[in-house]
Amino acid sequence: MTTQDDLFQPVIELPEPVRADRYRRLIGLDDIKTRLRKEAMLLADPQRLQLWAEKFHGPEVAATTLFTDRAPLFVFAGDVGCGKSALAESFGCDLADALDLPVYLYRLKLATRGSGLVGEMTALIGAAFEHLHLQGAKSKSTRGINAVSVLVVDEADALVQSRENQQMHHEDRAGVDAFLAGVDSLAGAQVPVLVVLCTNRLGALDPAIMRRAAATFVFDRPDSAQRLTALRHALHGIDVPAATLNRLAELTGPDGTRPGYTYSDLTQRLVPTAVMDAFPDSALTDEILLRTVRAIEPTPIFEENRVAP
Repeated sequence: MTTQDDLFQPVIELPEPVRADRYRRLIGLDDIKTRLRKEAMLLADPQRLQLWAEKFHGPEVAATTLFTDRAPLFVFAGDVGCGKSALAESFGCDLADALDLPVYLYRLKLATRGSGLVGEMTALIGAAFEHLHLQGAKSKSTRGINAVSVLVVDEADALVQSRENQQMHHEDRAGVDAFLAGVDSLAGAQVPVLVVLCTNRLGALDPAIMRRAAATFVFDRPDSAQRLTALRHALHGIDVPAATLNRLAELTGPDGTRPGYTYSDLTQRLVPTAVMDAFPDSALTDEILLRTVRAIEPTPIFEENRVAP
């Protein structure tokens, strides 16, 4: 019999300190965070939209009916190192604060794809959604919702790639069908369960997935202002002159055929490498920072990170 441990990584109740801090440190994503909070609140607790309509307009507002059949599905797409997975696993902290309710983070294991046996992948995906249905039903009553579940599927293109691919195995096609059926069942039941797909290959996802998504969030590499903000936060507490910060923001930008730095290039490679250069014998100086930035190449662009609208 398939258990929760077979399907998901350990479930985490949000908010919790590590992911709450990770959410706060995601600089330059304010617009995405704001829209995501609103979208997630309305999908998890549709009654809030009706209360808004009654407060500002009246009991019968046609526009609210357009939200009824939306699938509780988000797609996070974009280049590597730009915050997709980090936000997917941490926005539940913000949602929990906004709703004043616990949010349970589920992370689907890639083992859910199965080993290739006929029917195995379909059965595992079906079991995952069945479990989410049960949790969603427990989280909803006549008095409203008392919790929200968020399922995160990283490297989603490995699970729900386009069925238009002529070389796609029959079992993989059946898995996509099962995933779509699971998402549709959540929409029909209107339980407080959200699904987030993360991918570097937006063009590889099945078109039916894209049609069902309530919102698609595209994550780009930071521009000059966003790089400067990220560097200021990462170097807070160290006396770095404004001119040096501006120069770092400039040097980490695109240059000819070379792309600009990703957020993780800035916060997980550049600054830590400079700190390690200074440690333990000297302060972190402008010279060390500038020397380090010239030595580190940005992460190459993933070829399928964007598709035409």
